[in-house]
Amino acid sequence: MLILLPPSEKKNATAKPTPAISVYTGVLYQALDWPSLSMAAKKRGMTSVVIISAKYGSVRPDQLIESYKEKIDNKAMRAPVSKILDVIKTDLIVDCRSSTYKTVWHAPVDKTVEVRISTVVDGVRTVVTHMSKKTRGEITRWLLQSRSIAKTPEDLYAIVSEKYPCALTPSDGVQPWVLEVIAV
Repeated sequence: MLILLPPSEKKNATAKPTPAISVYTGVLYQALDWPSLSMAAKKRGMTSVVIISAKYGSVRPDQLIESYKEKIDNKAMRAPVSKILDVIKTDLIVDCRSSTYKTVWHAPVDKTVEVRISTVVDGVRTVVTHMSKKTRGEITRWLLQSRSIAKTPEDLYAIVSEKYPCALTPSDGVQPWVLEVIAV
């Protein structure tokens, strides 16, 4: 399983290179709460999480980076990000990236599940923005702590649905699978 995360605008100021997971401090990373994960969950995260950075491209949680303030140049980042992600062998890609970062790398639609977050207000399902970051962080944490590893979109649905109401829509061959999660 490969979990793709966006960076966060909010970052710890660093005086020297620091593990990426300690640099990003936004809502998603607060919800992921990496320091409180078990060693087993952190080990799973080191091999399954990739953060798409505006400055550094594809970074693993333990990769040393410095704090930065930079907007992503999607076109310029495509080649370096593809060079890293294209060679990763995985059965399942869980795409938690924001729309800004989705165009940097197009994951294979047959094994990619895009995580979309919505809420229900007065009986109507609506897309949420700020809370979507928090929920994506919580879902990433849940996946890293799970007793099983998702290998298929259906496995992902089974694991996430233990905690959140959700629906899985298969890929149509052009767009990836979609796991629509209702934030609670």
